[in-house]
Amino acid sequence: MKVLILEDEPLTAERLTGLLRRYSPAIEVLAVLDSVEKAVRWFEQPARPDLIFADIHLNDGLGFELFEAVRSHTPVIFTTAHDAYTLQAFRLNSVDYLLKPVAFPDLARALDKYHRLYPPPAAAPALPAPAATAPAPAPGFKRRFLVKIGQQLKYMPVSEVAYFQYEDEGVALTTLAGARLPVDYTLDQLESMVDPRSFFRISRKFLVGLAAVQKIHLYFNSRLKLDLAPPADAEVLVSRERVADFKQWLDA
Repeated sequence: MKVLILEDEPLTAERLTGLLRRYSPAIEVLAVLDSVEKAVRWFEQPARPDLIFADIHLNDGLGFELFEAVRSHTPVIFTTAHDAYTLQAFRLNSVDYLLKPVAFPDLARALDKYHRLYPPPAAAPALPAPAATAPAPAPGFKRRFLVKIGQQLKYMPVSEVAYFQYEDEGVALTTLAGARLPVDYTLDQLESMVDPRSFFRISRKFLVGLAAVQKIHLYFNSRLKLDLAPPADAEVLVSRERVADFKQWLDA
């Protein structure tokens, strides 16, 4: 998903960018603009975002002025320290109205709402699966996980999981599409639940799926470094004691 940020406070823009990456590493911030004038000029180019985060008070006026000057059907999530513009915001193509400082749960709910209102177009017929695609789970292993997305529960097929990652708040799964969702299991539990042909525990922090492993680099101290897709927000290392088994897993 491609995002444009209209924000005249650099620290606020940096924090919002971090929250967006926490929600999904697949989110791409196209630009951060601090004025209506810059935003109008930016829209003269062909690139278009999927979603706009707009502060209402910018350096040279109100964010609403951009949408008066530019014909844009792009959905907008307004972020502001003032609650006096709610009605005016919802007259536009607004998804939500968040008060600063924006909290991650509020941001996540707004993005979940955006995805419900603007689902991606239907995918083209699938091509034959590449060699690295994980096989179907063997009998006795989990086929799906129940996850919470906003105020909804949804099942997530194991075939759509790229990897599991331990974080301070617990364990989250990252899907092949780039969504990050919490799960109510430890990595130790998950390791015994999923098909070992498809997933490998490389360290205390990561249980990776075969389809997510893109590149493998030699690393100091006899370890390996992995490039995953979607990218993880931390360095992904195969611990030294697991390297031999990891190579054997790949070569099965």
